[in-house]
Amino acid sequence: TLQWETLGKQFVEYEQVAPFLVPEDQQRRLLDFLPLFLKAWEQSAGVIVFPNIQLLASEVSKLLTKEIKRTLNGKPAEEAHLALKQLLQQKGEEEDGHLLLKSVYLLSQTDLRTKWNIIGSGLPAALMQCLYLFFTFPLKKTSDDGEKSENDTQTQEMLVEIMLNMYKEEQGVEELLAADKLQSLIIATASLWDQCSHSWKVPTGRVLRTISRAQTKKSIVYLQAMDCIKIAVQNLFKLADTLPASDVCEAASIVLCFVKDSYPVSSALLTEFESNDGYQLLLKILLRCEGLQQNEGDPYLDEILDMLTCLTTCGKTELKVSGNIVHPQLPHFDFEWTRSSGMTVKNLQAFQVLQSIFQKSNDQHLCGRVLAAIGTIWAWDRANFFLLEWTLQPINQFTDIIHFKPHSVQIQFFRLVESIVLELSYIPHEILKKVQYLIKENIVPFCTLTALQCLLSMTQKDLLFSDIFRDSGLLGLLLALLRKQAKILRKSAGTHLPGLEEGTEKELNAVMLKMVAALTVRSVRNTVVLKDYGMVPYIKIFLDDECYRSAALSILEQLSIINYEEYMSIIIGALCSSTQGELHLKLDLLKSLLRILESPKSHSAFRTCSGFNGLLSLLSDMEGALQDPPSGLWTAFGQNCILELIFYTLRGITAALHLDPVNSNFFQRNGLFEKMAEDLGSLGCFWTQGQWQIPLSLEKKRTFAEFLDAAFCSSEPFPMCLKNCIWILNFLDHMVKGSLHQESYFKERKSEIGEASRDDQEGPQAKEEHPIAFKRPGNKLPASDYRLWGNPEEKDCSIVHPGAVCVMVRLLPKLYKEGYAQLSQEIQCAVVDHIQSLVKSEKSRQVMCESGLLSTIITSCQDAFHSESHPLHLPLTRVFEKLASQAIEPDVLR
Repeated sequence: TLQWETLGKQFVEYEQVAPFLVPEDQQRRLLDFLPLFLKAWEQSAGVIVFPNIQLLASEVSKLLTKEIKRTLNGKPAEEAHLALKQLLQQKGEEEDGHLLLKSVYLLSQTDLRTKWNIIGSGLPAALMQCLYLFFTFPLKKTSDDGEKSENDTQTQEMLVEIMLNMYKEEQGVEELLAADKLQSLIIATASLWDQCSHSWKVPTGRVLRTISRAQTKKSIVYLQAMDCIKIAVQNLFKLADTLPASDVCEAASIVLCFVKDSYPVSSALLTEFESNDGYQLLLKILLRCEGLQQNEGDPYLDEILDMLTCLTTCGKTELKVSGNIVHPQLPHFDFEWTRSSGMTVKNLQAFQVLQSIFQKSNDQHLCGRVLAAIGTIWAWDRANFFLLEWTLQPINQFTDIIHFKPHSVQIQFFRLVESIVLELSYIPHEILKKVQYLIKENIVPFCTLTALQCLLSMTQKDLLFSDIFRDSGLLGLLLALLRKQAKILRKSAGTHLPGLEEGTEKELNAVMLKMVAALTVRSVRNTVVLKDYGMVPYIKIFLDDECYRSAALSILEQLSIINYEEYMSIIIGALCSSTQGELHLKLDLLKSLLRILESPKSHSAFRTCSGFNGLLSLLSDMEGALQDPPSGLWTAFGQNCILELIFYTLRGITAALHLDPVNSNFFQRNGLFEKMAEDLGSLGCFWTQGQWQIPLSLEKKRTFAEFLDAAFCSSEPFPMCLKNCIWILNFLDHMVKGSLHQESYFKERKSEIGEASRDDQEGPQAKEEHPIAFKRPGNKLPASDYRLWGNPEEKDCSIVHPGAVCVMVRLLPKLYKEGYAQLSQEIQCAVVDHIQSLVKSEKSRQVMCESGLLSTIITSCQDAFHSESHPLHLPLTRVFEKLASQAIEPDVLR
């Protein structure tokens, strides 16, 4: 502060004596003061505390202006350039010119009033003259240019920053009008770009763009009077034939800035640009940019395209167009436009340049930028889509040529078409007809694929498209194409034909199936069309390929709405005919079956189509699948995947039994619970090798729920076969309660199940992971997540399927692992205790007794009943004592 106060006093003294000094002494006193000023500024971290800063700025700026004019006076251009360079450059000690330049540079960054004082000194015109000389008349290179380059760069940066600070103010721009260098510099950029100083190209562009943004009515009148834009356009036409495309873009972008930025003030420069074929010039330049590497033309190519996009809204009058809205339309479509934004298209000439670029060029970057520009114009005002499509029809015309464009452009184009429906809520029937024609012709498979994906996205938005695409013939076309592909698949079954079903073609078949699935969802009429076309046998063929399976199942699920028996026949047949190694096929079929079994109307069809026997046959086919270590084909699959298949099989049976007395009676009467117990017992994890050692006493006793936690959430060593036994019993426990089929148990696991079932093949380590979470190897499941299954010990659980209790009891003697007799016995006791908890309620005891299964249960555990020393004797006896009061079979109980 003291330093600034001292400087302030010194400057006041200078002000007092300056009027009485000759100019040379006055100038000397000011120049002697400036080093002190700069030193104070540096030492105060750029904070200036100087009361007379405006006067100082005025004095310094006037002196710098005077020195520049003196240096330039009467000298030829190249000599003047050299003299200016010497004036402003630092050479050892601070030179006067460099000292003045640095002082103005600092002062121009302070407050607005100080900046106005600098502008009022005449410096804007003087520096414009300097810029013109530096840009237009480059010096010949000398041997010591490398030594001067750092000084040159510093001087250039200060000059440019001063100009930017002055010219962003309207007063700064109007100060330029006293001289002719502004229009001269603009014209020079358009005519001498290849001859100008390379190091001054970018700085000159920055300065001119700053001036362009601050144009006033006076500056526009000045440029118009000088025919500035007219001459610049004419010169650019010549450059466009000779210069590299990126250079022409850079020069043209400067001229176009003045046209675009001036429009809010006056349309004069735009009119001059249009009158002198400015749009034809832009088209010529932009088409020359074909084949440029993406970084060569940027950012100037993109800048031109952005400005051209803005010019589409520059016009005095709104477009008056009328068009017919073709029906049907989406219910929420509203044709009443809101034009309050003022961003509607008024300049079709500018848009025609964009349209012509897309039509004439196949360049990926150019075409992509045009489509992005159209999307931007639509976003400004939803009316713009209609204004353009009812006049120039860009999207309609682009559809005819889109298959010639690069793949990325095709994707971008169809996303734009999709947005008409998804964002404008409008159905463009004429455009969709052309898209369908593209699909029919299939000239370029990738284009056909992208077009179909576009229509698929629309179809999934609203059910109305199911009717539109049926009536337009698209559904029939897709069915014919799929029939043809299904025949090819059937003929090539088990063989590999070169080129068949590869890449894009296979993906196209998959999307066609998805499209048919989308068209049949919630549309009985379309499902009937599919059935009448005789497509059901052909859709079945697609089930074998995982790529097609999801869509094919979706189609068949829609078929179930009109014929449950036909659906069940197909699915059960496919399950029974699938090979041992097709686990993923079986899982997908079972999940589809579960979705249909949610409807009680499907249960009868499931039973009559041998659904129960079909699902039990899956368990029979899995004999030995869970033995440790695995053998045969099962070594290719992790035990997680096998357990998942067991779970979905049991879940399907439970779903078919749910609240269906006829099915429940059928299942029990035909001994299918006994068959289930037999099949589960042969999976490989249950003991099947005769007698086993009975421990004398149990060291500890845990509940069934505790065993779940102990097996999977603690460090206690647990043999894999016993883990699997516990989970199968847990499945059965939920089957007993009639809740196994409920999807809510697995909602949080859905996505992971799908992923992990495929990951089970990654290696043996996967087999040691948590079998129910179906997580990727290495992920542990916290104990709390087991509650997704409910607490096995929860109270007041009623028995819904007593036959499942029979299965649990039948498996009791097989809950054993050699070498783990104590643990095996403890698990058995835990299961018996759990069964005892299930029959606590009177209702559960009645259900069990009425089932007629008590004698079966006794037979299953006769060893335990006959021997009082058997560890299961007492808990099993207690179970039957609880049943005694409700018994319908007293002789059996005795």
